[in-house]
Order: sequence, then structure tokens, then C-alpha cells
Amino acid sequence: MDYDLGADAVELRKRLRELISAHIPEGFLGACTDDPRDLATTESFCKLLASDGLLALAWPKEHGGGGGSVWQQTVLREEMWAHHEPRGAQYMGINWVGPALMRYGTPEQKARHLSAISSGEVIWCQGFSEPEAGTDLASLRTRAVPDGEGWRITGQKVWTSYAQMASWCVLAACTDPNAPKPKRLSLFLVPMDRPGITVRPIRSMLGPHHLNEVFLDGVEVFPNEVLGEVGDGWRVMREALAFERVGIARYARCESLLDRMQNELGDDWDQLPESVRSRWVRALIDLRVARLLAYRAVSLQDDPSAGPAASAARIATTTCDQQVAELLFDVLGPSALDSGTSARLHGAAEDHWRYAQAATVASGTIEVQRMLVARETLGDHG
Repeated sequence: MDYDLGADAVELRKRLRELISAHIPEGFLGACTDDPRDLATTESFCKLLASDGLLALAWPKEHGGGGGSVWQQTVLREEMWAHHEPRGAQYMGINWVGPALMRYGTPEQKARHLSAISSGEVIWCQGFSEPEAGTDLASLRTRAVPDGEGWRITGQKVWTSYAQMASWCVLAACTDPNAPKPKRLSLFLVPMDRPGITVRPIRSMLGPHHLNEVFLDGVEVFPNEVLGEVGDGWRVMREALAFERVGIARYARCESLLDRMQNELGDDWDQLPESVRSRWVRALIDLRVARLLAYRAVSLQDDPSAGPAASAARIATTTCDQQVAELLFDVLGPSALDSGTSARLHGAAEDHWRYAQAATVASGTIEVQRMLVARETLGDHG
């Protein structure tokens, strides 16, 4: 394949960097901090991007997008992640909820949800993982029991990012416990303010807003809220997660951190032990490999069988996440634990290290990703 991002990639990066420089404060580390101003910053920035046709750059214009290419969207992802994702929680709606709706949604669902996502007006969360079904989602226990023309959903979700701030949830539930695993599940588009939904935050080192428990007590859902077909949720989920894995350009943040750290070191760079500088070069090489694997997955993202390519990119990227986190800590020593505006890189090294610890678990563990790649390469022999 051709890895050329196109003639306008440099100009687009320049434009995005100018917007970030003008509207995102120095030292910004994302929306999920103890400072509510950071969340407000992402909300206003998303609307700014949307007004300029940039938030959903690669979406078709009829859905509120910019009508750009997937490669332009790739440039956007890289610049957002390199600058600590100033879109905040919006990337979930942009990267996979919207594309899944375009592929599987009804005309009414598309009309209701796509323009709201592309304008930056709504935040989505995903209700997939459960206490007894994190990796093996086909075994989840949340039940959707028929009730009149619709269903009543009862169960519990866990590790639900952004549930405290989300307006909508893509909720997975079992609609037929006696069916084969691939046909047990259905997906529902559920407003988070519906009676019977309770959200409880999970305290973690990732900070507020990120992780939550969601309890569902007889939540009413309706036929027009099913995404795809009843019993086809497993297939939709697999494709949706492939979109998500491709859409998170963690390698761009790692490269940015290494570049910023080297600039900050200045003449002290030459005083680093040779072993550390060798690891630095090795990390840059690995990051370029991760980038190319991500580009390959992007080139295949309209292919329903492209999951293994997305998994391969995810493995490389999350491994680099942790590799760079350890390297930065070794360079900075005890000062790597500093946070706040007075810390080196405004505490970005410490922030990155914390998030890197969860990188090989989120969106499917690295072991599951390796299994998917192995099955594609060697064949599934049962």
C-alpha cells in the first residue's frame, strides 16, 4: 500500500497545531483531571473544530462531517493524541460510534445521532465489559428480557469510561441466553438519563471521569433503539472495536513526548548514558513501526475482516506506550513523579506513565489481540 498521507497533510498539521496553540492552555493533560476547566476546554474546542469541519473530518458531509479522506482523519488523530487529546471524550463518538451507526444504523438513528456527534454536542460511552465478562464479552450476563414490544435490561457494567459525563451509551445485553455465543447479544442505543440507570465512579490512578460502574435495574429499551439486528450484537461489537483500536494514535503522543523531552534536556542529552540513548533510538524505531501498522489498518478499515490488522497495530502501539513511559522515567529519575506546571513537561511524563499501565488492557487485552492475530495467521484449528 501507499503510506503517503497526501499533499495537504503538512498544511493540515500546521492548521491543527495553530488551533491547539491558540485555544489549548500550556500544560493541558486531557479532560479527565481534577480541574473542571480542562473538561470545559475540550467541550469548547470540539465545537470549534466542528464549526471548521474538522471534528468529524472524514465523515460524509450529509452526516455533518468534513467529507475528507481517512488519511486526513489520520493526521487529525495524530495531532490530537500528540497534544493530549483536546477533543476529550469525543473521540469515542467520532472514531467508532458514528462509523458503526453509518454501517448498521437505521435512517432514523442516523438522523438523530450523527449530526449531534459531528457537531460536538454529545458524549457517548460504551456498556460492554462486566465484572465476570471483561475479555470474553460473548459471556456477558446483562439480560434484556422481552417486555411488550421492547425489553427490560438488568445487569451491571464496569470500567465504563466517561459514563458520568455521557448522554448516551452503546449498551450490550444478552437477548437470547440459549443461542450460540455469537448470536446471544444485541446492542442498544440508550440515553443515560433513562430511569433505572445508576453510575458510580471507580477510584483509580487514571483520575476522575474515566472509570465507572453502571447498574441497570429494569431499564426500558425499545425496538427503534437496537443497533443492527437483534442477536447480531457480537459482530457489530467486533467491527466497532476495530474502529476504536485504529482510532487511538498513541504512537503520536509517544513520539511527541520523546521529542519534547530531548528539547528540554538540551545539552544534557549528551550526558545521558549510552545505554539510555540506545533505548531512545530503539523506541523511535518501534514507534515508526507502530505508525506503519496503524496506517495499514486504516487502509483496510472498510473491510469487515480487517480486525487482525487493527489488533496488530494495537499490540505495537500499546507496547510502545509502556516502553516510552519507562524510558522517560529512567531519564528523569525521581523528578518524573512531579506533576503540575512547575514539573518538567508540566508533568506529562508522570501522566503518560499512569495511562500506559492500562494501555495493554483497554479495548481488549494484549493477550486477546495476540490471539486474534495468531488465528488469522495460523488459522483457527479449534
